[in-house]
Amino acid sequence: MKNINFLVIVCIVSLSISCAQTNPLKDVDFLVGTWKMEGRENYESWEKAGEKLKGESYKIKDGNKKVSESLEITFQNNQIIYTATVFNQNQGKGIPFTLNTNDKEFVSFENPKHDFPNKIQYKPLSEKEVLVKVLGKDGKGFSYKLIKKE
Repeated sequence: MKNINFLVIVCIVSLSISCAQTNPLKDVDFLVGTWKMEGRENYESWEKAGEKLKGESYKIKDGNKKVSESLEITFQNNQIIYTATVFNQNQGKGIPFTLNTNDKEFVSFENPKHDFPNKIQYKPLSEKEVLVKVLGKDGKGFSYKLIKKE
């Protein structure tokens, strides 16, 4: 009887621990993979790297890959942070954008103090298509569709 009680307690504790461990980046997991900008040879690629997502933005020209920026999404101080490091800009320092959890239409990373962009927004349209908006303070900017590569 003692063994059964012990097993029941172990199962309950294990279940409680596994339920408590949530993936804080679950809302951005849809980005994992390689995405091609519709109509262009521009790509965005994301992979899970431990407790964060690491990515890069690049072009393919004459068969060569040219990376233009490194990307990272992390969970810090109870916030999801998207950091973009554009090569040859900002002394090589990354620019952080914080997830706006109030935006229900887009996964919207925002930094109102940055010159441009102030918002980088992703909206999954399907498992294979994502709409991306890059916006300034006035809400103007540009958008494009990413198509997931097989």
